[in-house]
Amino acid sequence: MDALTLARLQFGITTIYHFFFVPLSIGLAIIVALMQTQYVRTGSEKYKAMTKFWGKLLLINFAMGVVTGIVQEFQFGMNWSEYSRFVGDIFGAPLAVEALAAFFIESTFLGVWLFGWDKLGKRAHLASIWLVAFAATLSSFWILAANSFMQNPVGYQIAASGRAEMTDFFAVITNPNVLLQFPHVVLGALTTGSFFVLGVSAYHLLRQRHNNLAMFQTSASIALVIGFVAVLLTMGFGHAQGQRMADTQPMKLASAEGLWDSEDPAGLSMFQIGNEADRSSIINIRIPSLLSFLSYNTPNGKVQGINQLQAQYEQQYGPGNYVPPAIWLTYWSFRAMVGAGVLMFLLAGVGLLLNSTKRLSHVKWFLRLLVLAILLPYLANSTGWMLTEMGRQPWIVQGLMTIDKAVSPNVTVEMLAISLIGFTLIYGLLMVADIYLLQKYARDLGNESAVPTGSTAPERSSALKGAY
Repeated sequence: MDALTLARLQFGITTIYHFFFVPLSIGLAIIVALMQTQYVRTGSEKYKAMTKFWGKLLLINFAMGVVTGIVQEFQFGMNWSEYSRFVGDIFGAPLAVEALAAFFIESTFLGVWLFGWDKLGKRAHLASIWLVAFAATLSSFWILAANSFMQNPVGYQIAASGRAEMTDFFAVITNPNVLLQFPHVVLGALTTGSFFVLGVSAYHLLRQRHNNLAMFQTSASIALVIGFVAVLLTMGFGHAQGQRMADTQPMKLASAEGLWDSEDPAGLSMFQIGNEADRSSIINIRIPSLLSFLSYNTPNGKVQGINQLQAQYEQQYGPGNYVPPAIWLTYWSFRAMVGAGVLMFLLAGVGLLLNSTKRLSHVKWFLRLLVLAILLPYLANSTGWMLTEMGRQPWIVQGLMTIDKAVSPNVTVEMLAISLIGFTLIYGLLMVADIYLLQKYARDLGNESAVPTGSTAPERSSALKGAY
């Protein structure tokens, strides 16, 4: 492998590892804040126990996310110095705001919330967790604003030095791409948090061996409502992103569909197998006109194919290969993301129906499905980012810089190989540790005493003293 391939692998693996933790932190922070709001509003000890239980899992996941996120920013200067030199004036601004403002607020008030039990008033303590949820969400906005510039460059000019320089900060943060990408990601995070709460609650409802079932029944009810709405809205914003993709990144859309030649009307590919090198051997099951309808809200409409776009880009940008690498990965990433989303929507819908008739706790096979469904949002999140980043290539900044020109010239294959192996092993251990701690503390409460039903119960049960 050459240095470019190793640098891409290293950043891709780091990103997937980091994004394993981020959506759960954002979604769970909002859900915990809602639960604590109910505690402050009603004074019910059940909601207090729920807040502490799910908050403990939030803290574990947040700590892991911080560790993996810091390394990513170093990579821009180490492995991608030419990219940083070219676009650092623009790309660095939202990342700086994220670190200095949003992350500072998030980490500070998470500490206030953790150590503020029994020391702050109820409303002041509640405000701290809402500030955590707000800052976590805001943090994602600044990062996505930076990423959106890579997808759709705005608010810049090419200076005499050859560097891209910012001319309009407001244009950068109101990029049409981020206005769709931000709600899509945040709603995806809420979906992740909801299905995590739902899966853990289903595990305890299956056991039926402890006295905290009311807490998990309520947790499941909250998660079902939030999850159903969040996954529905996530799909809605995803659809809007797809329509914008047809205008601004048609090659990404064509690769996501495995569409080699332009069609009008264009059919939506449901299943495609075969050798890309011998396209005559490809078996493709399609729904006629559906891709045109999804792209333009009409059954007729031309969707450009990979071959025609390649010819167009050669005329526009000069000789080169403008087809994303590994079309099969982009194609199947899109289907895995959509498939996981549809499954979550169906599970949440069925769960709401069962819960409305008070049968959810008694349908064992469905509860087992909900435990397994914890994996679905992670599948959707990871494959969604694969589609977003792999589909843009060979561009690192759409239309301005290709990825082969962005890599650091002085980083050797040996350096990258050693660091890639090191990061993969360390991050793998961190992921194992995160999963171990989450499942350990998610199970523990099931063996403890019942949640107090009185309004004057002790501030801390023995189950929670060890965690706080």
